[in-house]
This record gives sequence, C-alpha cells and structure tokens, in this order.
Amino acid sequence: MKDLPYHHLPDGTFRNPEGSPQRDPSFNWSFKIFNEEKKKINMDIPLEHVINKKEVLENLKKYKNEDYVAWIGHATFLIKLGNTTIITDPVFEKNMGPLIFGPKRFVDPAISLKEIPEINLFLLTHNHYDHLSTRTIQRFPYKKSKVLTPLKLGKYFTRNGFKDVNEMDWYDEIKVNDLKITFLPAVHWSKRSLWDTNKTLWGNFLIEYKNKKILFASDTGYGNIYKELGEKYGPLDLSFINIGAYNFYPMAPKKDKSIYHTNPEEALNIAQDLKSKKVIGMHWGTVVLSLEPIMEPPVRFKASAEKYGFKKEDAIIFKVGEVQKLKDLL
Repeated sequence: MKDLPYHHLPDGTFRNPEGSPQRDPSFNWSFKIFNEEKKKINMDIPLEHVINKKEVLENLKKYKNEDYVAWIGHATFLIKLGNTTIITDPVFEKNMGPLIFGPKRFVDPAISLKEIPEINLFLLTHNHYDHLSTRTIQRFPYKKSKVLTPLKLGKYFTRNGFKDVNEMDWYDEIKVNDLKITFLPAVHWSKRSLWDTNKTLWGNFLIEYKNKKILFASDTGYGNIYKELGEKYGPLDLSFINIGAYNFYPMAPKKDKSIYHTNPEEALNIAQDLKSKKVIGMHWGTVVLSLEPIMEPPVRFKASAEKYGFKKEDAIIFKVGEVQKLKDLL
C-alpha cells in the first residue's frame, strides 16, 4: 500500500490532492431549505443569453473546416482541433438526474443530440449527473469515437456499444490524432448513489495541439494543486473553468463559498495559478444547482478579471449556442 499515489486510498476510493480544502462539518444539506430558497431566485432569462438554433447550425456548418469552440450549455462544449472534434461532458436531457428526477434545465441544449457534428473524441470529467448522462451515452450517435474517462467510469460506455474506451489516472497521457491529452487533478468528488461516494475518479483534461495548451476543467474548487500544475504545465493558452454553482447559504456556513465549485473569483485565481492567458467561464446559465442569481456568475467574472491579472476581454463569456473560431479566442 505504500506505493499507492496520495489520491488512491487503500479501500479503493479516491481523495483530492494533498492540501486541498476539507468539507466544513457545519454544512447541513436540506432539500426543504434548498427548494424554499430556490423559489426566491429570479428566473428571467435575457434574450441575448441564447442564440437561435438555426443560427447555431449555420455557424457549425460555416466553420466546419476551421478550429472552433461552441457552447451547447452547462459543461457541454464542442471543441474542433484539426481533424478531431471533441465533445465534453455531454448532457442533452431536460433534467440533470436519473429518469425524470433531478434539477430541470431552464435553457435547452443549443442543438439536439441528433444535430451534433461527427465526434471523434468524447471527454468525461466525472460521474455527477450534470456531467455523465447515461441517456445521452445510450443515444450517442457516434459510438466509434474515442472515449477518455477517469478511472472506473469506462463501464458506462463499454456496455452501451463504445469500443475505444480509455480510463485515465491523474497524470496519464494519451495521443489522439495530432493531440496530446493529459488527465490532471481537480478538487472535487464523485457520487451517483448512496453507496458509491468517491469510488470513481474525477479530473481535468489538458489538451496540447499545435504548440497550444488548452485546459478543460472538471467541476473543481480552488486548491494549492493549481499552482503546482501551473509550474509544471504552464503557461496555458486557454482554460475552461466552472464559474457557477457556488452558493449554498444558508445551508453552508458561508455565502458564495463552496469547496467543490469555484465562484467566479476563484475561477480567475485558478486561471492565474495555471498561467493561463485567457479563460472561458462555464458551468452556469443552464440549470439551477445552487442559490446564486442565475445571471450573476458572468457579471462577477468580468468585474474581477483585472484583479487577477486578466483584461476584461480575456475573461470570456459565451452565449448558449455561440460558436467562435479558436484563432479569434486566442
């Protein structure tokens, strides 16, 4: 057992990197309080938050020979790099949970699962329902795509017809066409039932392409690990980091603070630690998972950019359905 990496525990479960924040024992989750507080949230969605589906499909067609990034919603992106089209954490259902349960989206996916372009690489960061959807995996139209998952999550794919499935531990590397993918630590956890807490791994994907480095983050909280990763892998050109789902007060002892989801300022702090030149704020504006106002994350993200060494325009916010050429982002 002495040879186990720090994040592997003897009972087969996993833990966060050494020195990561610990869950506050005074956090007292309550569905009753959460639902009462949720009713107070203003659910008015600005028209400019979502791009019309017809325009989304036209842009995907227009840029099909370009490198691009498209936001489908929440943590689902299309990232086209050369001959490889990547999809991240695809969830195309109306609710983020098993069957008809779990929080319902207030914004539909920008396009339907049947309308996505051909996918070559499927990246899964962890097993929470708003990232791993068994219904999306079952209905996924491109089962010849290569799948990269954290340890112990391959079964969701192999039993649904995927043949090229690769489970990765932290710091594992793999070549995919002209990309190099490295699976890196995140500060999070895993669970899909009452019996499987932290039995599967979670993490971030570093994508290296034509001398560019792009990090797609899992859900993550802030931790010392990001300074280490910045020293080892930085500077990065572009990071995708979660900026929503951070306020669980009054169940949590502090407002706007979660050890497992960065708030907008902590996301910028991670990007700064990673020496990332630009950062895209994701994991917001799609489904209510916490109690901050639904349109607050991007406002705080932009407002705090300069404090963390970024120009306002380098703290990037997408509209749902937006497609941007990679060269314009970089």
